[in-house]
Amino acid sequence: MKILILGAAGQIGRMLTNELLHLKDHSIVLYARNAHKRLTIVDKSLEIFDGDFKDKAKLIDAMKDVDIIYINDMGVEQSTKTITDAMHDAGVKRVIAASVLGIYDEVHGAFGEWNKRMIGGSSRMQSQIASARMLENSDLDYTLLRLTWLYNQAGNTKYMLTQKGEPFKGAQVTRQAVTQLIMDIIEEKSDKYLKASLGVSEPDTDWAKPSFY
Repeated sequence: MKILILGAAGQIGRMLTNELLHLKDHSIVLYARNAHKRLTIVDKSLEIFDGDFKDKAKLIDAMKDVDIIYINDMGVEQSTKTITDAMHDAGVKRVIAASVLGIYDEVHGAFGEWNKRMIGGSSRMQSQIASARMLENSDLDYTLLRLTWLYNQAGNTKYMLTQKGEPFKGAQVTRQAVTQLIMDIIEEKSDKYLKASLGVSEPDTDWAKPSFY
């Protein structure tokens, strides 16, 4: 399988690359701004593209023969449109995309109020909402990940999922756990995660705010 990571210089993008390199049956394409300067992974099997999410021609080039795409950020609506347009032109259907909690106003209680104060009125939140709607209204085989507040903890790959229409639970989750989830989705042989919008959090963290705030 050939996998393209858009936003490969981000923390989850780097973790995902490292995990995929352990599996010999995948080939990996990395795409990021100033990628050759920012990415320090040295492996001859990697294809690396310097570019941003608004460069449709470069995106199409990077998508050649790709089976699945991971989008590390959908905080700019126009960039999401360019990516989805490029996917259609390149003939790529399968995409996993990172979004944020709260795009459906699905976070309730004290944590929901805290989350709204922190990010609810931001322009990036509005772009996240529009970007998610764009994917859901498309003919792409998407899996949307609504991530709660992120932190790092080596070895902690525990995650729990909520479905669209269910209240969001969980105030935090590790980037390591999100990486594990993406790997699990990539390796899934059934249609279990297709056309799904998943709330992603750590079990037993249904708190009023993340522990690191």
